[in-house]
Amino acid sequence: MPPRKLTPEVVVSAALALADARGLDALTMRAIARELGVEAMSLYHHFANKDALLDATVDRVYGEIVLPAEGGDWREEIRRRSVSVRSVLRQHPWALPLMESRRTPGPANLAYHEANIACLRAAGFAPRQVAHAYAVVDAFVYGFVLQELTLPFDSGSEAAAMIGEEPGWAGVGEWSNMAWFVENVVLEPEYSFDREFEPGLTLVLDGIEAMLARA
Repeated sequence: MPPRKLTPEVVVSAALALADARGLDALTMRAIARELGVEAMSLYHHFANKDALLDATVDRVYGEIVLPAEGGDWREEIRRRSVSVRSVLRQHPWALPLMESRRTPGPANLAYHEANIACLRAAGFAPRQVAHAYAVVDAFVYGFVLQELTLPFDSGSEAAAMIGEEPGWAGVGEWSNMAWFVENVVLEPEYSFDREFEPGLTLVLDGIEAMLARA
């Protein structure tokens, strides 16, 4: 079978698939080359170094996010965009710590930030209000995704099993408010951390709207 023809897009697709399957630590030029059936040195014809490839791969992740529309209802646009960010980061969890860290942002990265700022500006947000709103929405979405990716359980039944098996939970009854929360929230049959995203996002948007109304 002849070697696959390399293009920057092909290399990024291989890097994305490898990171999704095995995590960021597995993302090396040698491993990507192995997946493509080529020598590692051939990748350097398209990317000067691993950091440049990471820039392009993170940019591909940005390109999957639904952008907010300028001139639409800002609440619905930011809500839709936030739901999309969460969905994309759940598909590519390795990208979460890299989203705002790129020193050389690509076109999709820049288009994402441009669209968010344009949406808020069109709604009448002043410069500092844009900064406040943008920061708190991203802090909520990124923080929520980090929590749900690292929680040791997904449902009430899984939480109950963990509490019953893990010695560290044996004394939870000594902490009255923790015990109350576990009994009345976490151990409910229909509980899942997932259900907290939409109400939490609504609280954030309500606070932003109140800020805008006060001004």
